[in-house]
Amino acid sequence: MQALQAVHSPCEITMTDTIAVQGTEAAASLNETPIAAEAVATTPNAFAALGLAPELVQAVTDLGYTQPTQVQSKAIPLAMGLDGQSDRFIDLMVSSQTGSGKTAAFLLPVLHTLLRQQAEAAAEAQAEYDRAVAEATARGEPAPKRARRKDPTNPRNFQAAVPGALILCPTRELAQQVAHDAIDLVRHCRGLRVANVVGGIPYQMQIARLQNANLVVATPGRLLDLQRSMQIKLDQVQFLVVDEADRMLDLGFSDDLAEINQLTSQRKQTMMFSATFAPRIQQLAMRVMHDGGAAVQKVTIDSPQEKHANIKQVLFWADNAQHKRKLLDHWLRDTSINQAIVFASTQVECDGLANDLQQDGFSAVALHGALSQGLRNRRLMALRNGQVQILVATDVAARGIDVPTITHVFNFGLPMKAEDYTHRIGRTGRAGRDGLAVTFAEFRDRRKIFDIEGYSRQPFKAEVIPGLEPTQRAPQGGRGDFGGRGGPRGGAGPREGFGRDRRDFGGRGAPAPRDRFERSDRAPAFGGRRDGDGYGRKSGFGDAGRVPHGAGRSDAGRMEFAPRRPAGQAPAGRGFVPHGGAGKRPTRPAR
Repeated sequence: MQALQAVHSPCEITMTDTIAVQGTEAAASLNETPIAAEAVATTPNAFAALGLAPELVQAVTDLGYTQPTQVQSKAIPLAMGLDGQSDRFIDLMVSSQTGSGKTAAFLLPVLHTLLRQQAEAAAEAQAEYDRAVAEATARGEPAPKRARRKDPTNPRNFQAAVPGALILCPTRELAQQVAHDAIDLVRHCRGLRVANVVGGIPYQMQIARLQNANLVVATPGRLLDLQRSMQIKLDQVQFLVVDEADRMLDLGFSDDLAEINQLTSQRKQTMMFSATFAPRIQQLAMRVMHDGGAAVQKVTIDSPQEKHANIKQVLFWADNAQHKRKLLDHWLRDTSINQAIVFASTQVECDGLANDLQQDGFSAVALHGALSQGLRNRRLMALRNGQVQILVATDVAARGIDVPTITHVFNFGLPMKAEDYTHRIGRTGRAGRDGLAVTFAEFRDRRKIFDIEGYSRQPFKAEVIPGLEPTQRAPQGGRGDFGGRGGPRGGAGPREGFGRDRRDFGGRGAPAPRDRFERSDRAPAFGGRRDGDGYGRKSGFGDAGRVPHGAGRSDAGRMEFAPRRPAGQAPAGRGFVPHGGAGKRPTRPAR
């Protein structure tokens, strides 16, 4: 999502069904500070010093930028070749904060190499033609005619696409944005085609646009569907880029990524980019690299533990959901808000909150994985064009949304994983602008808050709004407030709704059954899979991974049901005695 946004030329590009980005805000994330047109004309472009092709430097100049960001200055030379040799490539693992320009850091070197290879192939073809002409002239024969270019849209001339570079993204929105950025970078390059492959788009339309594509930006599900139907071949992919690699290497994408890894085993280079790389994710990433990651080059700039200098983060404790709703309503009436994203935990909460805000007079829409792709595109277009002020979304919008006019991010529902918090707040304060990230948390969510603080190594600054103060005592002193064996958890008295301490369970001072009553990191009953293209890890409903009864539709658009209990078996946790009396085996039901 640290995307290089694009300023469109008067000629509309329709190669991919991507989301249009208009105005000068579109070029915000390539660099930190836009350069005036007069300065561009007189200041030499520093991107040329990186060794990029003149066509790419001209495209970057058209966007109004002359100075690369820190991650671009370090990653681009490494990605273009080892020790200046364009035929030797090394694997890269790049970590940098959101909004730092990572998308341009991998697009520019990949496009540069494809342009160079294309020029070499064209030179060889021209030399072969000149040799054939010379031989024909020596024999006194007319010069041979050049082969006519076949129309790729004609079914008779259909050939499976054989791209030279492949970029994988976890969400459709991110894939569309990266493809759109690539299209704007090749505006001065002849013969270099970019195609976008995501779910929710008709197959025939994507198959037609895949013809002669040199660079393909895709989500794993639709890409493998087209590969299995022989519409695209991956045996000539030279460069594999995994954007938002921490999400791509997660449980839900691991099988697809392993298959793509095998299909592209002949590639020359693998690059992974993300704002966060947990130790477990780094171990998985090494399996995709050449030689088990023995020669991988790691580039870390502004790790998640580095504080966002231009994003202010505040926390408000709430008693319950109604209290959180009042706090959100108070903040949304702030006149300093230009546009905002409100993150919810589940699709049900997302739809309900968006409807409530609309009834209260706010210009708000919902965005989550259960919506059709056309509707998701239209709502994002409305957000970019300023027609919508508030976007209520699940974590599907935590990556791939790059709108510079977003001034506020509200965490109404906390993320399932602590690292997702970093991606959420990265939707604001982009390209050097100031942003505000506001988190609302109930006291039962304090474990998640402590996890976020532990991951980012940055304590929250809890604040209160006069007249909306919480009635319960806020936890103090960090993780130690979970309590030891001497009293209830949190140190704030008995847990609400139970009215008794831990010794009341079992009668002999036995600890409370934590998995049933005191687990605050359980997903809500309506949470299914994570947002995305139907992929992602199942939410944590317990150690056995069961989904409770009443679970609604998941973000993958599937229905999840609890496992059927065998006949005559007692439900767990209840004093149920099977028919036939205590101590007797349950009778087998008649067949």
